[in-house]
Amino acid sequence: MSGLIIVSFVTAAYCLLAVRLSRTILTAPMLFLALGVGLSEAGLLSAQGIEDLLHPVAEVALVILLFLDAAQTDLNSLKRRHIWPQRMLLVGLPLAILFGTFAGWALVPEWSLLTAALAASILVPTDAALGQPVVTNPDVPLRPRRALIVESGLNDGLALPAILLLAALVAQDMSNSSTDWLLFGLKQVVLGPLAGALVGFAGGWALLRAKSLASTSDAYEGIGAVAMAGGAYLLAGIVGGNGFISAFVAGLCFGNVVKGQCRFVYEFTEGEGQILAWAAFLLIGAGLVPEALAHLTWPMLSLILASFFLVRPLAIWLSLAGTDASHLTRVFFGWFGPRGLATALFALLVLDTLPHEFEDHILHLAINTVWISAVLHGVTAAPAARWYGRMIARRGACPENQPEAGKPIENGT
Repeated sequence: MSGLIIVSFVTAAYCLLAVRLSRTILTAPMLFLALGVGLSEAGLLSAQGIEDLLHPVAEVALVILLFLDAAQTDLNSLKRRHIWPQRMLLVGLPLAILFGTFAGWALVPEWSLLTAALAASILVPTDAALGQPVVTNPDVPLRPRRALIVESGLNDGLALPAILLLAALVAQDMSNSSTDWLLFGLKQVVLGPLAGALVGFAGGWALLRAKSLASTSDAYEGIGAVAMAGGAYLLAGIVGGNGFISAFVAGLCFGNVVKGQCRFVYEFTEGEGQILAWAAFLLIGAGLVPEALAHLTWPMLSLILASFFLVRPLAIWLSLAGTDASHLTRVFFGWFGPRGLATALFALLVLDTLPHEFEDHILHLAINTVWISAVLHGVTAAPAARWYGRMIARRGACPENQPEAGKPIENGT
């Protein structure tokens, strides 16, 4: 009980000081990860209670945030104007998996190529929550901020099919079984999107119809949106697909049907969505970080640092070749790819499908990556954002200060 009281007061204090703290090197993920570790080590949070809460909170957070992140993406606008996030998602993400695979294979010799590819895929998704001082800092021009937001909102959903297929292949390779695992993985990544598309399109159409008949209101629309996310997740499980991919696709379809006519999609992400994310970081810190830290080896640390300093920066640099992104912006994007909830939750997701000898390696790698990223990207976010903003401001009429394709930015977004 005393641990929960401390969590309550720390959360309240952070909210009261959030604006001032956003200008410092202390971020919410850093705070709640550290708080979870501290309470766990002090014995103020029950290990059994943490284990009971971690999986349901993590799954609920991931389902809802995947749905809402996707629902905020205007696919038509992304096709027409957002060349930077397009390149980072469609070119940079596969390159990061490829480079990360070879880095893992070289640095952790006992891993097979498939295991290294799975680890690389889990380390690919980025989390804007760990770099909020960047994506919310008005010193950083709108176009780079929007590119990072779009990339972080979509790359976890795009990486998930690769993670599931590779987990299935690793399990098959280790067990020398038939193609059962591969068929399972294919069903997950084919039937999941179909279930999600059905729920998203039907839900979006139903919402627009209800609004035209004035039979709903903003408060009820929000509850309905969360219910759609849960429905997409559960329906996919019934038909044999993956619920997380289903929730992501449902969000994409829902958002592009309603086209901004559901305010809850944006408001929840700023309020209740933050609470879910903070709770997940707290539980990860309390339940997983101490053990992961105890199993941090030099090869594992080398792979994590290679992911931060070599794999993503090189992949992003190459993906933006031929665009109007300056060298400075390409370096800035390459560094600000913090790893957060998706990395931890995807590792938990595939844990039961992996051979026993690799379960702990993958989980410890993911959790150590998250807390190291929280520290490195957290302490550099605010000062680097200010420095980048000053450097871009000195250049005046540069691409970073202009909307893409020379088009005006509508409604400031």
